[in-house]
Amino acid sequence: MPEFDYKTELSKVPHEPGVYRYFDATGEVIYVGKAKDLKNRVSSYFTNSKGHDRKTIRLVSQIRKIEFTIVNTEFDALLLENQLIKRYQPKFNILLRDDKTYPFVCVTNEHFPRVITTRRIDRKQGTFYGPFANLKPMYTVLDMFSQLFTIRTCNYNLAPENIEAGKYKVCLEYHIGNCKGPCEGKQDESDYNSDIEQVHHILKGNLKPAQEYFKDRMVEAANDLAFEQAQKYKEKMDVLQRFQSKSTVVNPKIADADVFSIASDESAAYINFMKVVNGTIVQAHTVEIKKKLDETDPDLLAMMIVEFRNQYGSPAKEIISNIPLDVDLKAEVTVPQIGDKKKLLDMSLKNVLYFRRERQERTAAEATANASKKDRVLIRLKQDLQLKSLPNRIECFDNSNIQGTNPVSAMVCFIGGKPANKEYRHFSIKTVVGPNDFASMYEVVTRRYSRVLTEDTGLPDLIVIDGGKGQLSAACDALKALDLYGKVPIIGIAKRLEEIYFPEDNLPLYIDKKSESLKLIQRIRDEAHRFAITYHRDKRSRNSLISELENVEGVGKKTAAKLLKHFKGVTKIREASLDEVAEVVGKDRADKLKQYFDAIEQ
Repeated sequence: MPEFDYKTELSKVPHEPGVYRYFDATGEVIYVGKAKDLKNRVSSYFTNSKGHDRKTIRLVSQIRKIEFTIVNTEFDALLLENQLIKRYQPKFNILLRDDKTYPFVCVTNEHFPRVITTRRIDRKQGTFYGPFANLKPMYTVLDMFSQLFTIRTCNYNLAPENIEAGKYKVCLEYHIGNCKGPCEGKQDESDYNSDIEQVHHILKGNLKPAQEYFKDRMVEAANDLAFEQAQKYKEKMDVLQRFQSKSTVVNPKIADADVFSIASDESAAYINFMKVVNGTIVQAHTVEIKKKLDETDPDLLAMMIVEFRNQYGSPAKEIISNIPLDVDLKAEVTVPQIGDKKKLLDMSLKNVLYFRRERQERTAAEATANASKKDRVLIRLKQDLQLKSLPNRIECFDNSNIQGTNPVSAMVCFIGGKPANKEYRHFSIKTVVGPNDFASMYEVVTRRYSRVLTEDTGLPDLIVIDGGKGQLSAACDALKALDLYGKVPIIGIAKRLEEIYFPEDNLPLYIDKKSESLKLIQRIRDEAHRFAITYHRDKRSRNSLISELENVEGVGKKTAAKLLKHFKGVTKIREASLDEVAEVVGKDRADKLKQYFDAIEQ
């Protein structure tokens, strides 16, 4: 392929509506697009590169040839774009599937037509209804037909000459009353076609002609005193009534309309379609579309409106949408704000949002299943606590004191779901007198994150407070004072029922007791408790030793602490030589210490 000169190629593109195609170096179509003005749209790819996202830049870098087709209207461009995307399946376009993906109901074109299901569309075979994205409604309709009509299920060629020649014999379906035996000429073709006509009406979503059809037959039978036959027609009317009651009836005043709603995120768009005929929703379909470039919601929705209306053969003159569309779609587009149409749109939006949530949860579950155990637990914890990011670094605080003596606090740190011992910290309470857990928690959280901010060592992904609403509130007050509230997720865990509390929320969260995420929180909480208790015991023991050494004349708290720091215990002080002790506290204090220990031993 010759060297690509985009300026030369652009000079050939006209200011007309149409469809353009981009080719790569191998001659493969890599993108198909539509435009009101081909010149302006195609030029924007090459003259505004700074405004493009990464995927569009990659597309432009691979373009080696441009072709275009001029059409009369923008709607024609939409139709042609849809056809070309299906034909070429370009790698930079969203994927549009053919109708073959879903089953259809076909009423065949033959003598004594059959009602069959198929995924192959051949318009010469008969009239097709669908597609049915959900199989249950399709089989519900077919089951209703078996109750209402006597439609043959055989595949014989029931041409008049074959019937007259006696080529076929009635089967079991005739003997059990499911068929009237047209193969032996026992049913007139015009009578059979009367039933088929009602089948067409029902498949179009119009039940009224079928109801009138059975009502007229019921009256005729009653007038002829054929009350048993009249009762059968009455039962068929009841079947139709039950079917209609199960359908979602919106409002008979809303004649025929197509309802579309779209919701999207960075990677995909989710679109719901509902076909309304005579005030009843007769078809519903929701799809996920993976974005290939930075497609806008209006562009994606316009493309899928053409696709759905073509698939379902919808002639509706009104399109109800949740976003405005500046495209000629050969129908009136409305975005209702009140009334029955707004309720209908809300129903569509509810479906599309549910579909999006279900897909996202499934994707997250698949990612969890494929991840290592460590990652799986963190992913699950992120989901359970509804965090914005993975809680890789978790810091947990706990207080410890016995009747208000020697109050201490501890912080443990878990990174990647595992304890990071070097990151553990303990705190001696300095500003609180007596047993006040709330004030102690405020102090240690303030001290911890003041230092983090000063040293710029990085904030955790999650803070866990061992305690209920009171301790959590105190910790939140400390974060507010440091202007960190809302920047770091924080929760409290109460021991009694393992309740998870969130700031400013009185209702706790109860995570499944068997959940790996709750077990991780419990493990972190228990480790913080162990670390706090250990430090509390050490401090209490150290304080008792200091108190014992203070019994020696001339030895105060500072001297006692100095001795314990050097000798690591009272026993070592007792066993040390006079000169060794004198090196730490001087000859005079060393003599008094030796005299004290000698007196105890006697």
